[in-house]
Amino acid sequence: MLSAQHPTRRNILKAAGGLSAAMAMGAGFVLAGSTPAAAVGDGFGLRIVDRNESDPRMWYYRFQTDEIGWNPGVNVLLPDDYHGSGRTYPVLYLFHGGGTDQDFITFDREGVRDWTAGKPIIVVMPDGGHAGWYSNPVSSNVGPRNWETFHIAQLLPWIEANFRTYAEYDGRAVAGFSMGGFGALKYAAKYYGHFASVSAHSGPASLRRDNGMVVHWANVSSGALDLGGGTVYGAPLWDEARVNADNPVQRIESYRNKRVFLVAGTSPDPVNWFDTANETHVLAGQREFRSLLDNADIPHEWYELPGGHFIRHDMMQRDIDGIIDRLRKA
Repeated sequence: MLSAQHPTRRNILKAAGGLSAAMAMGAGFVLAGSTPAAAVGDGFGLRIVDRNESDPRMWYYRFQTDEIGWNPGVNVLLPDDYHGSGRTYPVLYLFHGGGTDQDFITFDREGVRDWTAGKPIIVVMPDGGHAGWYSNPVSSNVGPRNWETFHIAQLLPWIEANFRTYAEYDGRAVAGFSMGGFGALKYAAKYYGHFASVSAHSGPASLRRDNGMVVHWANVSSGALDLGGGTVYGAPLWDEARVNADNPVQRIESYRNKRVFLVAGTSPDPVNWFDTANETHVLAGQREFRSLLDNADIPHEWYELPGGHFIRHDMMQRDIDGIIDRLRKA
C-alpha cells in the first residue's frame, strides 16, 4: 500500500504507490557460498556508476543493470565495528514502501542508524521503484523494470561477494514497510531457502480479498508511476499463476520454520481516505494471514496498534532486535 510515514505530505498520486507482486523465478534458485572480495566492485550483471564510501557506516552505490531501465541505488548500512572487527555478519534486506517520496534513502531519513547503533548486523536498503511492487511486471511501456530479478538474482549475490555476510539461510532476513512489507512476505515465500526471518510493517498479506483490491491497486499504481501504462499482474485479465505465486495467504507452508513478524494499524486517519483504505485492507489481510498461520501451527509475532499507515519506529527497533536474535551471530 501507499507509504505514508509523513501523513501531512500525502496526496492522491502518492496513494497510487501501494503493494508489490512479481513473476516467479523458480523456488529452486540457490546461491552458492561466496568469499567477500577485497574491494567492492562490479559483477552479477551489475556495473557501478556511482558510489560513496566516505561515511564509516552508510555506503551508497548506484548500478547499471539490464534488468532496470534506469540506474537503481542501494544503501548498505554497516555495523559500527565492521571495519576493525574482521567478523562476518548476518544481513537484513529492508524494503521501502511505494509513492513518489519513497526510495532507498527512506530508512536513513527515518532513523535506521539509531535503530542499529551498536548492533551486529548489516542492513541493505535497495531501490524498489515508486510502485515497482518488488516485481517483474507483466508489461512495461518504459523499458525493463524487473525488480525481483534485480534484488534476488543480482543484488543479493553481489552483496555476499563484496561484504562479510553469512551467505546462508540463517544469515539473512527480509523486512519492509507497506509495499516493501508485501515484497518481504513474497520473497520469503517464493525463495524459501533464502531468508530465516520475514517482517511486514503495515504490509498487506492477501492479494485476492475484497475482489482483488490489492491486485487492482498494484496494477493501477504501477501503471501510473512506473510502467507508463503497463501492469504488474496484467489487465483486464490477471496472470493468475503470478498472483498465486505471490500471494502470501496462498503460501502458508512457506513460512514454516521462519521468524514471522507483523504490524498493522487499527485506527486509520479519517481525514485521509487513502490512509483509511490502505490500513483497513492491510489489517484485514494480516488477520486473514494470521488465522491461516494459526491453523497451520506456524508461530508468528503480531501487533495491532493505534494509528494508520506509517512507519512505527519502536516496532522497527523491536523487529531488528528480534532479527538479530534469530539469525546466526556475528
